Amino acid sequence: MKYQIKQNNSLNINEIPLESRPREKMKINGVESLSDEELIAILLGSGTKGNNVAILARNVISVLDKTANASYEDLLSIKGLGPAKISLICASLEIGRRRITNRKRQVIEPKDAYRLVSHYSTRRQEQFVVISVNSAYEAISVDVASMGTVNQCMVHPREVFAPAISKSAIAVILTHNHPTGNLIPSSNDLMITKRLKQCGEILGIRVLDHIIFSEDSYRSMEDSGEF
Repeated sequence: MKYQIKQNNSLNINEIPLESRPREKMKINGVESLSDEELIAILLGSGTKGNNVAILARNVISVLDKTANASYEDLLSIKGLGPAKISLICASLEIGRRRITNRKRQVIEPKDAYRLVSHYSTRRQEQFVVISVNSAYEAISVDVASMGTVNQCMVHPREVFAPAISKSAIAVILTHNHPTGNLIPSSNDLMITKRLKQCGEILGIRVLDHIIFSEDSYRSMEDSGEF
């Protein structure tokens, strides 16, 4: 069965103002200004009958969010996505992984953590994203542990710490977006943080911080004394 997200029809690319189209936006504001969906839309180039490029890009991002290392077969499940477009996406993801692996890592601080996860801020649902950290306090991986509703994200310690354990990380930084833009931690955020810190102590994996972020800002619970 083909995978497809139910949603309202998006505008056709020709109906979008020229300056707002992904390629033109990149020329004017730089590639960093593009959302994940816009980057995928550039790779896809065009949509198919019944699935314009915006819808296809959104469906691709949904699969990538759910699967850390999406395979050819994972993308093949998306309705309207053929072998040529899938091959282009897979090749782009792989070259990105290779370049990141070879890049010198930086000792991570809250602003660095935000930079690693800020592209998730455009998601309509909360994304709970975990940054694994090595013994030199450098980020070694970024993994989506859970996705929730607009204002709630169910998080299980197993999904949070599994990537860190598999990569022999000594610590993690918890992060999640608030689609509303309000960066104040909820009572649920505080409860989850406390629970995960306790789990980390048992596992020998320290929880360094919990960062709540939006499209244009972030809040470090550690720096704010809420940790």
